[in-house]
Amino acid sequence: MEKIKIDNVSISLAHCDELNLRWVGQTDMLYQLLACWHVEDDGDYPLNPRLTGKPGVGKTTLAYTAATMLKRPVYLFQATMDTRPEDLIITPVIGEANSIQYVASPLVTAMIKGGVCIIDEGNRMSEKAWASLAPLLDTRRYVESIIAGIKISAHKDFRICVTMNEDASTYELPEYIHSRLQPQIYIDFPDRGEELLILKYNLGGAPESALNYIVDFLQNSHAADERYTVRDGINIGRYALKIINSGYKSAILEKSEFDPGNELISSIKAAIKMVIGIEGLIYCNS
Repeated sequence: MEKIKIDNVSISLAHCDELNLRWVGQTDMLYQLLACWHVEDDGDYPLNPRLTGKPGVGKTTLAYTAATMLKRPVYLFQATMDTRPEDLIITPVIGEANSIQYVASPLVTAMIKGGVCIIDEGNRMSEKAWASLAPLLDTRRYVESIIAGIKISAHKDFRICVTMNEDASTYELPEYIHSRLQPQIYIDFPDRGEELLILKYNLGGAPESALNYIVDFLQNSHAADERYTVRDGINIGRYALKIINSGYKSAILEKSEFDPGNELISSIKAAIKMVIGIEGLIYCNS
């Protein structure tokens, strides 16, 4: 684990995240995010965008793909309702001989290394956690660790992005934080062609007819304002393929209410029932 010293305090840094994520379609979203991170000159500083939308529309994938286009290390921080300020900055741990050691969060590591930090599901954090980041999100560009007794300034190449889900189990952002997380980029459901491209990328071994059937299911559900997303479609497709190829196909389909004569469609319907629930079957084409 890499270590550095700030004001004679030794800090262990986090590892960057290397994920197999790729944003497919809707390239305008990528350019909007990259424009937020652009700086005009030495006196300018990047914006702190927030990506909003329903769970599963690809907010984290978009942020990660844009970050890799900058060719900088990427660090993900998963926000939760019990995230504490020290979780966001520096955490003390017991080391050898009961000594106190300090471990930097992914966010602080990105600040030090000039990387990109993605705070995932940021509106699950309380105001107390967000308050510790207020000076980072304006022109001051630093955080303070009360525990380690140091101030950490952000590298000029540091960038940040926050994803936020549209659901009920979240906090309202305080206004002083809301105004610092600008602009907002809203990610909606992709259109049919883009949804098909995403499924093809993630379900490369699936027959074209299966991909089209799943896309039709998703498009029908979008028209009814359901919350089913392309991530649900990917899980449906993956499970349907496992049903067909696992060797348990006959046993599963014989016990289902679907037509065993059409194994592909029956497997997809069985997968929809298991992934979404029986209520999702009303959006299937006959």
